[in-house]
Amino acid sequence: MSLWKRFVRAIKSLFGGAISAIEDPKLILEQNIRELNEQVPKMNEAVATAKAQVNLFQKEYDKKKAEHDDLVVKIKAAINQNRDDIASQYALKLEQVKSTLSTLEAQLATATKAYEKAVEVKKAFMKEKDKKINEAKEALKAHERSKWMEKIANTMQSFESMSIAETHDEMITKLNEKTAKSEAKLEMALDTIDTSSMKMEEEMEKIKAAELLKQFKIEMQSNSTISNSTTQDTELNSDILQHKDKTL
Repeated sequence: MSLWKRFVRAIKSLFGGAISAIEDPKLILEQNIRELNEQVPKMNEAVATAKAQVNLFQKEYDKKKAEHDDLVVKIKAAINQNRDDIASQYALKLEQVKSTLSTLEAQLATATKAYEKAVEVKKAFMKEKDKKINEAKEALKAHERSKWMEKIANTMQSFESMSIAETHDEMITKLNEKTAKSEAKLEMALDTIDTSSMKMEEEMEKIKAAELLKQFKIEMQSNSTISNSTTQDTELNSDILQHKDKTL
């Protein structure tokens, strides 16, 4: 292993972990998508350049082929006219044209193969590009889904937190204990009170109330009797007065 490769490997081993720590997969995938899309115009330009070369060599080849055919016709015409001197001159030009035509034919074949290869490479690149972009988009969508799923999970965990449940149960236990203590204190307080004397006082109050009510009724009856007697005396006196008046 060369010294340079060993140096590069050492650098990667030192900083690889730090780089991985600061890498954001979401941002990297988005950048990959942009870079893949940016490669498309360059790929189209490469294919167009290859096609332009094919067209250029094709035009030159067609031009030389036409010149070749024209020289053949002229040579035959000169021979028919018994002008071998002219025919020989055309023949020399024809050899030069054939040499050039052969070179152009090879160049055209090479350019055509290069163009066809470029088209194949572009097709493969576009297929792979679409695949990678779709994978990246799906991964990004899954990442977005995972974020709100994590948010919901955290919310649900906050509802089901054991600390809250423990505090809840603890508070209920404490309230129950306080209630039990209060009930016990009340029972003890009631046990210390002399309820018999309270009942006697209550009975005496009832007797007293009954006597008062009885006395009140007697007074009402007495008042009623006196009122009736007074009414009778008044009526008797009225009758006597009326009788006297009649006699007079």
